[in-house]
Amino acid sequence: MKAAETLAAETLAAELGVAAATSALGVARDTLYRHRQPQPGPRCTAKPPSPCALAPAEREQALAVLHAPEFVDKASAEITATLLDEGLYMASTRTLYRLLAEHGELQERRDRRRHPTHAVPRLCAKAPNAVWSWDITPLPGPARGMFFQLYVMLDLFSRYVVAWRVALRQNADLASHFVRDAVQRAGIAPGTLFTHQDRGAPMTSRSLALTYADLGVVPSFSQPRVSNDNPFSESQFKTAKYHPTYPEAFVDEEFARAHFENFFAWYNHEHRHGGIAFFTPADVHFGRVEQVIRTRQAALDRAFAAHPERFPRGRPVHPRPPTEVWINPPLPETDTAQPPTAATETSIAVETIAALAPALHTQSLIRTVSTPLTGSARGAGAAGGPDARRGATGNRGQGPRGDPGAQGAER
Repeated sequence: MKAAETLAAETLAAELGVAAATSALGVARDTLYRHRQPQPGPRCTAKPPSPCALAPAEREQALAVLHAPEFVDKASAEITATLLDEGLYMASTRTLYRLLAEHGELQERRDRRRHPTHAVPRLCAKAPNAVWSWDITPLPGPARGMFFQLYVMLDLFSRYVVAWRVALRQNADLASHFVRDAVQRAGIAPGTLFTHQDRGAPMTSRSLALTYADLGVVPSFSQPRVSNDNPFSESQFKTAKYHPTYPEAFVDEEFARAHFENFFAWYNHEHRHGGIAFFTPADVHFGRVEQVIRTRQAALDRAFAAHPERFPRGRPVHPRPPTEVWINPPLPETDTAQPPTAATETSIAVETIAALAPALHTQSLIRTVSTPLTGSARGAGAAGGPDARRGATGNRGQGPRGDPGAQGAER
């Protein structure tokens, strides 16, 4: 279209002049002048050969020396130095590098690790004791550089702390005992629980992998170097460390255990959690949500009946906790991922343990974890019932009113 307008302006300019023709047709005069000039040919970008370049015969001679058995595995700078020791000089070190690069012989010769691609972990909890998340955080000790380690197991759906312990260090044996004790205390049936954790050394250890296989628990791991794949445990740690009672330092293990025994009792039974519609974790974990909602809704109804003008949107309705809690929920526009199926997650666990089986004789454990999962069924020990005000107690078993409680600070 633009070329046609320019051609028409060229024809009309012969009769009316350039200014009148371009003004009448709306064509810029620069465009018309440019159209009249012949198009220049392509520019020659090839550089002339340098007078300092090696002749073809010299290049072949240099390549032959570089390919010699005594120089085939040496760097160009070392080859140049060796030839100088023998009283020979072919070319500069940079020229030798260029010769090798032109022939595709300049590359990394050391073995390089190829990092596998890790899928984004996606877990969905629709009931208590379906998905647990756990992590370890340091606690400041009595001296600079001295720390205690806090292990915390959190139920994803209810945010209930099902187990915790304070130890002097992080290691695989402590992690294995911690997980085994938590699962057994909660009465989790094999094949009904997923546990999510990061890729720390205790979490990826062989002993913990065998513990998972023995218990029939399916592990899930964060992506390497991704800081937000375990958000629920990290958020719980922030709540613990920003609590007004959190001390500047813990003088010993007993002091740390006493502090967190009180803290987790408050957290599980008194703390109104914003992520679960400001119910306590114990209310959601033990199925008391409907009872609490009736009490709160009755108070809202009385306030609405007394002063309806204060509620411009009508009768207030108390919110409910979410019915699904996700780790990395799928994006509706670009991701159609579904919650992890039993077959998929079990096959991953079986492959992990099978890699360890030849050296550790764990075929019987593999058969345990390869049984079909049954979804998010709850274990018998946490099926419901009243819970005690006593929260994460230490090695106490049943609470005074029937609460299974949470694992505490055993040594």
